[in-house]
Amino acid sequence: MFDSVAAVALNSALDGLALRQRVIANNVANIQTPGFLAGRVAFEDSLASAVADGSGAVTPTVARSLEPTRMDGNNVNLDAETLLNVDTNLRYQLATQAIDGKFSSLRIAMRTA
Repeated sequence: MFDSVAAVALNSALDGLALRQRVIANNVANIQTPGFLAGRVAFEDSLASAVADGSGAVTPTVARSLEPTRMDGNNVNLDAETLLNVDTNLRYQLATQAIDGKFSSLRIAMRTA
């Protein structure tokens, strides 16, 4: 059960979303740092491919944003980071609820056995 494609994919998704949360926090912390380029975490496309291939295991990657910069060379946009953080938190909650559902099923099965 713990090494099923779904379980591995959920674990990979949680790892990617947790990394995204850390990168967003770093972006916001450096909003006034001249020359700082925001980080972006990508894993969803590779996760979908991994699930289709039957593995579900991926490693998220961090890349620097190519969005336009301000006069000081910084390209962190607080509005965009805030929206991305809300989206990431909702996705994280959904993934943890899915894992909780898997464990709930396991607990029920263990009680009836």
